[in-house]
Amino acid sequence: MTPHPSPDSSLHSQAQDWLLLLTSGRATVADARALRVWCAQSPAHAEAYEAACRLWQQLEPAARQASQVVPMRRFGRRALLGGAIAASAALVMVRGGIWGGSAADLQTAVGEQRHVQVAPGLDLELNTQTRVSVQSADGLQLLEGELQVKASAPMRIEAGGALLSADLAWFNLREEGGKVCLSCLAGQVRLQWQGRSEVLDSGRQLVYDLRQMGQPQAFDALEVMAWREQLLVFRDVPLAQVIDEINRYRPGMLVLLNPNLGRRKVQARFTLAQLPGVAGLIRDAYGARCTELPGGVVLIS
Repeated sequence: MTPHPSPDSSLHSQAQDWLLLLTSGRATVADARALRVWCAQSPAHAEAYEAACRLWQQLEPAARQASQVVPMRRFGRRALLGGAIAASAALVMVRGGIWGGSAADLQTAVGEQRHVQVAPGLDLELNTQTRVSVQSADGLQLLEGELQVKASAPMRIEAGGALLSADLAWFNLREEGGKVCLSCLAGQVRLQWQGRSEVLDSGRQLVYDLRQMGQPQAFDALEVMAWREQLLVFRDVPLAQVIDEINRYRPGMLVLLNPNLGRRKVQARFTLAQLPGVAGLIRDAYGARCTELPGGVVLIS
């Protein structure tokens, strides 16, 4: 009879799965948040993840050497942490881009921004990690990410279960984790959501998801538009939220494992050019410990 795995072995297996996801190149900001929650369940959870990271670091030198002579193959998830050759295969797969997201008509990679004229009178500025489906000459669907829309002709866009339309407007639209933030910069945007209609005027912002819609509020246009100037601006924001936002622009992933550190409030202004070294800035500012892993993954504790 096959013995049942011990609780410790189960935790170590789960920790390896987390590490593989975080270094796969397909991890999302939501995955990083979920890992923080998983590690916070108990000291044993946190130790299991640290042990998986230590094993990965020990394998990396051999993996880099092996990757130069061993052809790329497919390995099982558990085997990936079972030896240096398996680890090298993972590095080759990540760098070769085997793991990717779903296709879209318009999309941007991590850190990429792009201007597209979909049709006369309909211009889009796509921010990092944005995917848009073009359904017709004047009809779009925001699948994920953020974009600014300049419309001088009738248009409509689906986002988060709602239909937005405008004839003459300039607005910013961001979808993340099922929550949509609509900021009207000029003109008017009409919103149809769950049988309810709303007209959003210039200078007003509205947040909604599939379950609820908030009330229109004033917003800081300079802050909303900062990404167009290659800037990230944070005003009295928890560090955990700052790291989540940085992860949208930076290749790899910053993973915050210290809940107390994550609650520290931040006043900061970063250019996108600073983001490759931002882990060092966080370390110096807060005395955090940073552990670097392959694929641009940095553990902050």
